[in-house]
Amino acid sequence: MSKFKIYAKSILLPIIAGGIIGLIIPGFMDYDSLNKPPLSPPQILFPIVWGVLYILMGISYGILKSKSLTDKTIDFVYYIQLAVNLLWPIAFFVLKWRLLALVIIIILDVFVFVMGLLFYSKDKLAGILQIPYFLWIIFATYLNLMIFILNL
Repeated sequence: MSKFKIYAKSILLPIIAGGIIGLIIPGFMDYDSLNKPPLSPPQILFPIVWGVLYILMGISYGILKSKSLTDKTIDFVYYIQLAVNLLWPIAFFVLKWRLLALVIIIILDVFVFVMGLLFYSKDKLAGILQIPYFLWIIFATYLNLMIFILNL
């Protein structure tokens, strides 16, 4: 497979998956009506940030794929973290189960951290590209926790 096809597939998968979730949740979105903690960004920022993060995720995975550096462990961690990532907005916005969403995002924190380490062990750039994603989900974990507490 050509490098172009590898990168296209690697980038399009998280963007399309995230886009599908993005189409599902607007009718359930209640972010503006929630009591939010300090540092809460405006709702408009989320799709922009997630778009960038999904692109970085795809590029990072594409780097590994194009260099034949993936293995069963990397593939498992990558696809599981993507699935967990896609479950979070369903739990948080559609079901409004903020505590379950908190558990899910903590699991996501662990998977993304492990993914970043695995990627870095194979290709430094692939690992470094995951740092913004990890930092964002740590911030999102703070938001989830505080929204849960402030809206009991």
